[in-house]
Amino acid sequence: MLVLIAVLVLLIPILAIVLDSDVGKAIARRLERRNLREGDGAVHDRLVYLESELERLTGEVGRLDEENQFFQKLLADRSERRSLPSGAIDETPDSEP
Repeated sequence: MLVLIAVLVLLIPILAIVLDSDVGKAIARRLERRNLREGDGAVHDRLVYLESELERLTGEVGRLDEENQFFQKLLADRSERRSLPSGAIDETPDSEP
């Protein structure tokens, strides 16, 4: 009986170390992939839907990035125009030569 308890006490930490290692994680990934292949069609349909949404959102982010660059360019051009000197001739009506 004492031997059984000693074996269990030693096996629990060893098992925890193995499951937390890269080998344990690889085994878990393999089991998950096997379950995905054997799973029902709902999981596959959901995966296809999520992939299509990801593609759509990627395109949307690209479009928003292009719009942002355009607006940044407009604002930069606008601030450059304001910082340019107005010219050598002052054309205000109340000034006298």
